[in-house]
Amino acid sequence: MRNWEDLVLRALGARDYRLTVVSAERVADHYHRLLVEGGGLLEANGVHPTMWIRLWFDNNGRAHQRAYTLVDPDPTTGRFGLEFAVHDGPAVTWALGAAPGDTIDATVYGSSFALPDPLPGHVYLVGDAASVPAVNSLLDALAGAGPEVPATVWLEYAHDDDRDLPLRNRAHHTVTWVPRKDGGQLLADTVCAEVPAGGDGFHWIASEAKSNRAIVRHLRKTLGIPKSHVYSMAYWSARSS
Repeated sequence: MRNWEDLVLRALGARDYRLTVVSAERVADHYHRLLVEGGGLLEANGVHPTMWIRLWFDNNGRAHQRAYTLVDPDPTTGRFGLEFAVHDGPAVTWALGAAPGDTIDATVYGSSFALPDPLPGHVYLVGDAASVPAVNSLLDALAGAGPEVPATVWLEYAHDDDRDLPLRNRAHHTVTWVPRKDGGQLLADTVCAEVPAGGDGFHWIASEAKSNRAIVRHLRKTLGIPKSHVYSMAYWSARSS
């Protein structure tokens, strides 16, 4: 029993699994990837684009949970990747020290997403280095959905080598990297200036909380885009602007 968050999740029907580390690799200077065996997680829950789970870490004797997107989940092997943006904190400390055979507890609850049906005429994705795994899963899902749906992607970067992170964009996808400035205001200004009004586009936004709010407000109130055409989830919150 980890803490009150665990009790609430269990009461809501969350499922717990124990993951086992298979291998580790550094994807970029500020990005670390683990391959894990899911302990039946994929078999029990299936797979969908942007699928995420909660991992439980020890923080000086206290439970600490953070959400991470599954990378290339493979139901046939039960394995998937987890990627960590390298910064200070108990999650990254654990990930950097994790070796094959190490285990960590995971909880599945709250993750759900499906591409619109019918497919939109255009998809607009907004994120940053933390949401690259989810963006990649969406680009893969679009590529496997049939017709070539064009996508426009804006990604914020805090470190120059973030732009070297592997992306799954195809020839009919446009990617723009935006430096993190003014507490994320540049990302919000860039997207708001470039995203078109109207049409049958679908908008997926998963950046820092402040940027998310500004972009969604512009889409909904300024451009009048229906709620059904906008999906938003803040992936993190800056401690200061």
